[in-house]
Amino acid sequence: MKKYTGDYYTCPMHPEIKSDKPGKCPKCGGMDLVKKSDIDSGHGQHDHAAMMASPEAAADFLRRFFIVTVLLVPLAIFSTPAVKYLGIPNFPFRDYLEFGIATVIFYFGLVFFQHAKMEIEMKQYGMMTLVSMGVGAGYLFSAASTFIPAIHVEFYLEISTLIWVLLFGHFLEAKSSTAAGDALAEVAKLLPKEAHLKTKNDVKEVEITSLKKNDVVIVKPGEKVPADGVIVKGSSSFNEAHITGESKPVEKSTGADVIAGAISLDGSVEVRLMRVGASSTIGQIQNLIASARKTKPSAQKLADRAAKWLTFSALSVSLIALFFWSLIAGQPFVFAATLAITVLVIACPHALGLAIPTVSTIATRLAVKNGIFIKDMAKIEVVKDADYVVFDKTGTLTKGEFGVTDIRIIQNSKIKSQKELLQLAAGVEAHSSHVIGMAILKHLKEQNMRALEATEVKNLAGRGMQATVNRETYLVGNRRLMQEKKRWTETAGDILDSLSAAGKTTVFVADKNRILGVIALSDTIKPESRRAVDELHKLGIRVAMLTGDTKAAAMPVAKELNIDTIFAEVLPEDKYKYVKELQNQGNVVVMAGDGVNDAPALTQANVGVAIGAGTDVAVDAGDIVLTQSNPQHIVRLIVLSRKVYRKMLENLFWAAGYNILAIPAAAGLFIPLGFRLTPAVGAFIMSLSSVIVVINAMSLRNAKLAVGSTYKL
Repeated sequence: MKKYTGDYYTCPMHPEIKSDKPGKCPKCGGMDLVKKSDIDSGHGQHDHAAMMASPEAAADFLRRFFIVTVLLVPLAIFSTPAVKYLGIPNFPFRDYLEFGIATVIFYFGLVFFQHAKMEIEMKQYGMMTLVSMGVGAGYLFSAASTFIPAIHVEFYLEISTLIWVLLFGHFLEAKSSTAAGDALAEVAKLLPKEAHLKTKNDVKEVEITSLKKNDVVIVKPGEKVPADGVIVKGSSSFNEAHITGESKPVEKSTGADVIAGAISLDGSVEVRLMRVGASSTIGQIQNLIASARKTKPSAQKLADRAAKWLTFSALSVSLIALFFWSLIAGQPFVFAATLAITVLVIACPHALGLAIPTVSTIATRLAVKNGIFIKDMAKIEVVKDADYVVFDKTGTLTKGEFGVTDIRIIQNSKIKSQKELLQLAAGVEAHSSHVIGMAILKHLKEQNMRALEATEVKNLAGRGMQATVNRETYLVGNRRLMQEKKRWTETAGDILDSLSAAGKTTVFVADKNRILGVIALSDTIKPESRRAVDELHKLGIRVAMLTGDTKAAAMPVAKELNIDTIFAEVLPEDKYKYVKELQNQGNVVVMAGDGVNDAPALTQANVGVAIGAGTDVAVDAGDIVLTQSNPQHIVRLIVLSRKVYRKMLENLFWAAGYNILAIPAAAGLFIPLGFRLTPAVGAFIMSLSSVIVVINAMSLRNAKLAVGSTYKL
C-alpha cells in the first residue's frame, strides 16, 4: 500500500481513503475528496450536511432504523417503566437483558459518533457532536446503574428511543440531499450517438467522439447536428428551441452557422464542423453547469446552528455542575455526576432531531399537492428571502408553441374573408410536418372549420409549400418564396415590418399572380402568467424575464405581463451571467425555466425552479420542480416557504429554547428551593418537547397556499 507523507486527498467520512488527486470517494460516491491539510486545519467544507450527501448514507440510516425498530419492542416490554406502570412481571436478570438489548441498539447509533469525530476534527461542532454527547452519557450512566446498585437510575428506553428517532430523522435529511439528478448526463443526451461522416469516396457511420474539427457530416431531416459547424451544402429549417430558447424554427442555408443538438426539420444539409467536444455549445453548457454547482450558495441548517450552541452550553454547564456540587457544595460524587448527566440528557436534541425533518416531510407532501416538488428542503430558507424571480420566456411564461394571432387580407384580393384565407392555407399546409403548418391546422380545428382539399403538393425546402386547390396553383410560404416567385410587393413588405416589430412570424398566401393575404403567428402567453407576476409584486418580489428571443419578440410579452426587468437576445452563457449579475447586486435570485439553455442559469441561481413539463436536464439542474407548467406555482412555492420557515423557527424555538430553563434546573439551580430535576424526569421532558414539535409540525398539514391574505406572511 502506498505511503503518504505530504498532502493527499481523502474523504472526510472515510479517512482510510487516500488519493494523489481530487475526485469522488469510492465508498460514499457523493462526497468529494479534499486535502488532508484542509481537514486538519478546519477548512474542509464537508460539514454535517455534506456527510448526508450520498445515497449510501440514506440507505445506511434506513437500515439501522429498521433494526433498531425491531429491537425497541422487547426493550419496551422489559423496561423498568413497563414493570412499574404497566404491570409487566419482574424477573431475575431483567436489568441485564435491558442492558444487552440497549447495547446492541447503542451499537447501531455509533454512526453518530463517527460523524461527531469528523465534526470535531474539522472544528465544525454541530448536531452530531451533541447527539453523541447525550447518547453516550445516557447509555454509560444507565450501564453504570446496572452494575452499580448505589445509583439506582437507568433510562435505556429513553436513550434507545432517542437513537431510533434520530436515525429516522437523519434518513429523511440524507434522502433529501441525494434527490438531485445529474444534469450533465442529460445534456449529453442532446447529441446523437453517431454521425454520417463524409469521406472522399463514401459516407460512413462514426461515433461522435471520433469527430474532429473540419470534418464534414451529413445531417438528414429529423436528425440532430452532432457538433457546432457551418452549412456547406443544402438548406433546412432548424429547431433550436432546446438550445437558444427561440420558439420558432430558424431557416438556414449555405454559409449559416448551426449549433450542436439542433434538429433539422425539413432538409438535408452538409455541415463542416468548427467546434467539437468540450468547445461546442453543448460542451460549454456542461462546463457552465459544473462551474455553477461549485459556486452556488448553500443554506445553513438552522438545527445545526442551534445544536452547535447547545453543544458548548450543555457541556459547560455539565462540567460546572459536576465541579460545584462535588467540590464546593460537598455533595457525593455520584450525586454531582447524576446532575451533570441530567444536563447532557435534557440538552440532547431529541426534539431537534424531529423539529426540521418533521416539518420538511409535511411540507413536502403539502408542496406536491400544490404542484411543487422540493428536492432540497434547505432551499426553503432561501426562497422565503427572494428579491427577484427570473422567468425564462419560452415555455415558462408562454406556451412554447405557435398560435395564430393575425389574419390579414390584401386589399383588392379575390379572397373575401379571413375564414377563406385560413381554409386555403390550411389545405396546403395539411401536407406539411412543419411546426408553422401544424399551428395553422390546429387553429383551424379550434375554429371548427375544415381545410380545402389540395393536390399536387410540393415541399419547397426552407421556403414553404406549393399546391393546387380548386384547379388553381397557390403558394404558402415566407418572404424568400414570394420574392423567388415574383410575388413580392411593397405592401407585403410594410405588413411584414409591422408584424415582425411585434415579434410575430409571417406566412404569405399567394396565387399565380399576387399575394392574397398574410397569416401571423407567435408564441402565446399562458393565462396564468399575468396573475403570477401580479401576485409576486404583491409579495414584494420583482420579476425579470430572461430569453434568447429577439427584443421585438420579448417586448410585447414583457409589456403585457408588467415585467420589471427584461434580458433579451441572450445566449445560453449570457443567461448564466445575468443571473450572476443580479446576485452580485445583492439580490436573492429564484430562476424558473424549462429549457436546456436554462440549466446553467438554474444551477447558478440561489434557487433553481424547473418546469416539470420541460426537458429532463432542466429538471435535474433545478433545486425545485414544478410538476405543472404553471407560473402561479412559483407564488405557491414562496408562500409555502414562508409558512414552513415559520414552523421551523417555532419548532427550533421550543426544541432549543426550553433548555434556557431546563438546563439550569437539571444542573441543580433550583435545589435550594426544594426542586430537583432527576435524569428520569429530564428524559421525560426531553420526550415531551419532541411531542410538542411534532404536533406543531402537523398543524402545517392544513395550511392554505391560496393567494390573498397570504401576502402578509
